Amino acid sequence: MKKCKVCKEPYAPHNSLQRACSPACALTLVKRENERKAAREAKESRQWLRKQKELLKTKGEHTKEAQQAFNAYIRARDHGQPCISCDAVLDDSGLMTGSRIDAGHYRSVGACPELRFEELNCWAQCSRCNQHLSGNAVEYRIRLRERIGDDALAWLEGKHEPKRYTVDDLKAIKAKYRKLARELQKQREAA
Repeated sequence: MKKCKVCKEPYAPHNSLQRACSPACALTLVKRENERKAAREAKESRQWLRKQKELLKTKGEHTKEAQQAFNAYIRARDHGQPCISCDAVLDDSGLMTGSRIDAGHYRSVGACPELRFEELNCWAQCSRCNQHLSGNAVEYRIRLRERIGDDALAWLEGKHEPKRYTVDDLKAIKAKYRKLARELQKQREAA
């Protein structure tokens, strides 16, 4: 006696390859197997497509993704703190997407690209100060000095060696800051 793969009822098979007790159960079994096979093939197709898209990305696209991950981490790190430039209380509605809160660089990415991914150079800033007041640099410097001290501020304002990020470097930066942002989110949810 065998157990039917569909209805789980015992039956006496007519040959060694029989897996279902009746033609109706056999059709159901074939249908399930075909659905599983189609789902597996669709998953493999999506994975292949994802790999191909990853291979076609330019260095600029990798830089953009790394910057987005870094900025998301900065917003998560500074969650609940006031704007670095104007001390405005940042919106705590959970919309930490950059629409109300930006990750504002003290030394801009254009002026000092080597500090693009430097955590001391980037703090939560309201979009008004960051976008409409061009960073509100004077007020930013005053509050940044209070947060990090004179030595770190002098280091930020000093000269820095240019950095040439490779695609692998950018992928590592993206992975690092995504992981850190997820950990901060889990800590916040646990508290």
